[in-house]
Amino acid sequence: MRVKIHHEGTHLLIGLLVFLLAVNIPLWLWVRPFAWAIVVTAISAVFYLLVANFFRSPRRQFNGERRNAVIASADGTVVALEETYEPEYLKCRCIQLSVFMSILNVHANWFPVDGEVLYTAHHSGRFLAAYLPKSSTENERSTVAIRATDGQVILMRQIAGAMARRIVTYATPGDEADISDHMGFIKFGSRVDLFLPLGTEIFVKIGDKTTGGVTQVGRLVPPGKDADA
Repeated sequence: MRVKIHHEGTHLLIGLLVFLLAVNIPLWLWVRPFAWAIVVTAISAVFYLLVANFFRSPRRQFNGERRNAVIASADGTVVALEETYEPEYLKCRCIQLSVFMSILNVHANWFPVDGEVLYTAHHSGRFLAAYLPKSSTENERSTVAIRATDGQVILMRQIAGAMARRIVTYATPGDEADISDHMGFIKFGSRVDLFLPLGTEIFVKIGDKTTGGVTQVGRLVPPGKDADA
């Protein structure tokens, strides 16, 4: 699995590198004993690697049956799985499946289904801890509705967390949604909610770990058909 740095982090990493060099080089040139320079350089290197790790962007390919598949949009842990009402776009009861991303997870977001983007919207809001249920409606967030290839509509919501300060959404209405493609990116700890039609076959449970673009979290079931059919 090839890994590169996501373009959302390129400028930040360059700026951070310049800053850290500006701090460390004078220490090695003029400060004695060298122990100070060694300590500061070690701390700088670890910090830089942690930030670079956050912006890693692995290339992934789902290898299963794509027809009606619902794929995890994010790396993280399933923190919510329940029937709820979605008031913004779907305006109906559906299954909410939420994945919380820690600061150590990849923060790129993938399309959860193949299909067509119908709707996108960004909402300003608070920066509560992303694992809290009310963060879905009160936090800074971005909403994307997608018509899957079987005609059913699902909704994906990117939610900022206590540390997140920027949500990036690439999808626009009319775009093709492909589960191999990035839908967006959230900078620092956050969460992604999926709102799926009632009757969707779910393959994960609360506490399970997901890998964005790889883990199949469910399967859309055409209305009137049994999930086992």
